Formats: sequence, structure tokens, C-alpha cells
Amino acid sequence: MGKILVYVEHHKDQIKRSSQELLQAAQKSGQSVVALFLGSQAKAAAEQAGSYGAQEVHLINDASLDQYNSENHLAAVTQICEKVQPQIILASASSSGRDLFPRVAARLKSGLASDCVDLSIQGDTVTAKKPLYSGKCFATVNFANSPVKIILMRANQLPVSEPDTSKKVSVQEQAFTKPSLKTIVQQVVRGASEKLDLSEANVIVSGGRGLKEAGNFKLLENLAEVLGATVGASRAVVDAGWVSHGMQVGQTGKTVAPTLYIAVGISGAIQHLAGMSGSKVIVAINSDPNAPIFQKATYGIVGDLFDVLPKLTEEFKKVLHK
Repeated sequence: MGKILVYVEHHKDQIKRSSQELLQAAQKSGQSVVALFLGSQAKAAAEQAGSYGAQEVHLINDASLDQYNSENHLAAVTQICEKVQPQIILASASSSGRDLFPRVAARLKSGLASDCVDLSIQGDTVTAKKPLYSGKCFATVNFANSPVKIILMRANQLPVSEPDTSKKVSVQEQAFTKPSLKTIVQQVVRGASEKLDLSEANVIVSGGRGLKEAGNFKLLENLAEVLGATVGASRAVVDAGWVSHGMQVGQTGKTVAPTLYIAVGISGAIQHLAGMSGSKVIVAINSDPNAPIFQKATYGIVGDLFDVLPKLTEEFKKVLHK
């Protein structure tokens, strides 16, 4: 039986949804599932891995791995790969994943498929699907003569079922041989928001230039609070300095695939559509009936967003907070 190594990302003491997807997809393949956790804050999350399908859990409990450093994380992952000898590696196509795993692939002399939206594992055969040309078409990717097959999946693409909490797996802590570093992370400044990251969010409310000024994002925040959503933005308002780049959805921002995406005052340029067209349900609110966003929308509201949003927020309050 082959082994699948899942590189698990976590937030505080919880496994991120994107990694839950990977663990359960690996379990369904019928192969041995090995979960890898890094950092001194990962133990509580690592103890949950069995409930998502891991049969073996490795933890490098080292504070030097708490903040992402490409050299440190490369050394840690390759160390575990040498020990486990996986045939397949699954990881999220997060910012750190996209930086780390091309390095891992080079070190292992293996093939890599990044930014994938679908995955099939049948024995030693791995097939993935990924978008090309800003989502205008898709490529089916497989591997030939690769000792290890590495796949990076977008978040919210694979189903997640309730964890089986009766399944427990002991966490094996591994010593870490630190490499000689060329770069050192001195400080990471995080945003004040406690909202779920856009790439992990199940409901997103995004705003564009139709909001007219930064202060009007409060209308989106009010709606997002009612829905338990995360607020996003188009590139135009990020470039205007209304909101931070971390909120940008699109080809040069974050790629998202929530269950519900509400686009408010966004015209729907191809670069924005490339980042959110994988959403299950898209609701567009725009005063221009010819806005390109309506071509992608599941539901469209043609109207003044300053009139529509407050009414929509009130209606959701009535339904969701009876």
C-alpha cells in the first residue's frame, strides 16, 4: 500500500478546512494517510488529525517553524519525506504552499501540479484538474516517471464530512535538524481582523468601485456580520487604497470558491472573475444591467446598492436571527 503525505495547515488549535479536505480525500483513496504538522503551536491540532482520516501523524514541535521560512520549512518537509517515503504529497495552494512545494519538488526531483480544483487518486495514478488562462479553460494533469507526485489544491474544492471523533492517532514528535539559514523572519505584522481568511471562507461579500468611497464598506461589513461572512474587494478599490491587499479577490489577489459569493458594485473584469468563478452560488448587485458580472451570476439584482444592501441586510436578519 502506498503512502500519501498531507501537509496540514492549522490556525491556533484547529485544522484549516483546506487541510481537512485533503485528509479526507486521501482517506478515500484507500492508501495509508500520513499527516505532517509543523510548529510549537500545532500539537492540539495534530491530535485531531485521526478524526479526519490520518493513520499516522508526525509533528516537528519547534518554535523556529511557527513563522513560515522557506529554508526552514523545506528542511522540515524533506526530512519527513525521507522518513515516510510517500508516493503522493497533498498540500493547499496557499501563499506558503505555493512558495514551499516547488522547492520540495526540486529537492525530490518530482513533478508538481499547482492550483488544482479537482483530484482523483486511483492506486498509483493521480489525476488533477487545474484552470488555465484566467479560468477560460481547464487542463487535466497526470504524472509520468515522477518518484513523488505533489498536488497543491485550492481551498473549498473538495467535500468535507463530519469528523469521526472516535478515531484517535498518537502524535509522533520528531527532532528537527535546523539548516544554516540565509534569511531570518524578524517580525510578522498581522491584520486586526479575526474573520476567516478569504481562501477558507464559506460566504464572501465583496465590494467594488460602485461603493464610491472607503467609508461605504461599512454596508458590506453589516451584511457580512449577519451572514457570518468574510469581506473581500476588487482590485480597483485595493489600488485606490480603500482596503488592504489581503482583501483582494482576483487574478492578482486571492482565488476563492465559497458556497456563496455576493459581488456588490463590481463590474466583473476578467481578472476578478478568474478569482471567484469557482463559487457555488454568485449573487451580483449592480446598477448597470450590462455589467459582465451578470454573465457569471446565479442571481442578479439590478439596482442602487445603497438602497438594496440595507434592505437585504434587514431581510437576512429576519430570516437568520429569529
